[in-house]
Amino acid sequence: MIAAVITTKITNSQEVLIIQRPPSGLSLKGNISIPGDKSISHRSLMLGAIAQGKTTIKGLLLGEDPRSTAQCFSLLGANISQLNTDLVEVQGVGLDNLTEPSQVLDCGNSGTTMRLMLGILASHPERFFTVTGDSSLVQRPMSRVIGPLTQMGAQIWGRKGGSLAPLAIQGQKLRPIHYHSPIASAQVKSCILFAGLMTEGKTTVTEPALSRDHSERMLQAFGAQVSIDPETNSVTVNGPAKLRGQDVVVPGDISSAAFWLVAGAIVPGSELVIENVGVNPTRTGILEALEMMEANIIQENQRVVAGEPVADLRVCYSPLKACEISGAIIPRLIDEIPILAVAAMFAEGTTVIKDAAELRVKESDRLMAMATQLQKLGAKVTELPDGLEITGGVALTGADVESYGDHRVAMSLAIAALNATGTTNIHQAEAASISYPNFTATMQQICSS
Repeated sequence: MIAAVITTKITNSQEVLIIQRPPSGLSLKGNISIPGDKSISHRSLMLGAIAQGKTTIKGLLLGEDPRSTAQCFSLLGANISQLNTDLVEVQGVGLDNLTEPSQVLDCGNSGTTMRLMLGILASHPERFFTVTGDSSLVQRPMSRVIGPLTQMGAQIWGRKGGSLAPLAIQGQKLRPIHYHSPIASAQVKSCILFAGLMTEGKTTVTEPALSRDHSERMLQAFGAQVSIDPETNSVTVNGPAKLRGQDVVVPGDISSAAFWLVAGAIVPGSELVIENVGVNPTRTGILEALEMMEANIIQENQRVVAGEPVADLRVCYSPLKACEISGAIIPRLIDEIPILAVAAMFAEGTTVIKDAAELRVKESDRLMAMATQLQKLGAKVTELPDGLEITGGVALTGADVESYGDHRVAMSLAIAALNATGTTNIHQAEAASISYPNFTATMQQICSS
C-alpha cells in the first residue's frame, strides 16, 4: 500500500503541515513511544524546586510548557539541570526560600505554569513577583484561582480587575480556607493546595466532580500530609508541610496517546501499540468514551511506576458508534474532546458532546475552532453553547485548515486528515511542539510502516 505523504513547509514564519492521503487509502502500523505526561512534568519541577534536597526526574516532557515552568523556577532560585528525557536534576530551595526575582516570570503559553505557580508565589511573604505569558495566555481567565487565593489573604493585581495577566503578586502569610470550587479543575485545586503548603492548618478544596489527582499523589510522595474524601470530592493539605526531594518517573501522557488511539480506531486496517501510557483513573475518560463508541482498545502490561498506574495500549481499527459524552466524565477528558470530535466523524449516528464550555477558554476557543475547521473538511458539525454535535459517516476532502496556534487543535486536524481524500494543509502546525515536539515525525513513522 502506498504511504501517505506527510511534509512540512514554512510560510510567513509559520509551519504548515501537509498531509496527502494516497488514493488507495492507508493503514497505520507500529509501536509508538509518546512524550512524558505534561501534568506530572509540571508538578515534578515545581515541587522539586520548593522541596529540600535533590529531585531527579526521568521521562520529563520536553515541550514548551514544561520549559516555561523550569525557566520560572530557575529565576526563583532553584537549580535545574538542562532539560532532557533521560534525567533532570532539581536542587530545591525548600519552602519559603524562593528568591524575589529581578525579572518578570514568563509562563509562555502555559496556563498550568501560571495558575499553579500563583499559589506558591502568593504564599511567600515579603517578596514581590510579576508574571506574564504570551498573547494567548494573557487573555485566559485567572480569576478562578485569584478569587480563592484572595480569600486566603493573597494580594494580587492584574488587568481587568485582577482577572488577566500580566499579574503582580505581593507575597503574604496566608490563612487556610475550605474552598468549594464551582468547577472541577485540577489547576484550581492544585493552586489552592500549593498555597496551603505554607499555611498554618488545614486547607481543603471540594469539587463538584472528580478532577485529575496528580497533585495529591505527588504531594504525598514528597512528604506532605494530604487527606482525600472521595465521597465529597474533597482534598485537604495540612500545613506547613515538609517536602523532601524525590525520584520521579514520568509516564507517557494519555492526552498525547489519545491522538494515536483515535487514529488507530478510524483508519481501516490499522493496529498500533502506544507504550508506557499513564492510566491514572482521573485521566482515563478518553478510554471510557472510546469504549462507549465501541473502539477496539486493550490495556496490556499493566503496572505501577512511581505511584502512577501505567499500561501499553493496543488499538485496532473497528467501526465506531455514536454516543453522548457529558456530565461527570467531562473533567476527566476535557483536553481530549478535540480528538474525540474527530472520532465522532467516523462513528455511525450523531455524537453529542455537552457540559464542555470550559473549552472556550483554553489556548483557543476549541469548540469554535474544531467546528469551523472540521466543517472545512466537509464534516457535519454543529457548535453548541457548551459542546458539539457531530454526525458521522460524511466523506472528508482535504482543505486548508487553521490551528489557531492551539496544539490540540493542530494535532486533531492532522488525524482527521488521514481519512480525507486529497491534500490537507494545517497552518500554525508548530503549535504541536507545546506538548508533543515529535508529533509529525511519529505520524510519518506509522504512516510508512
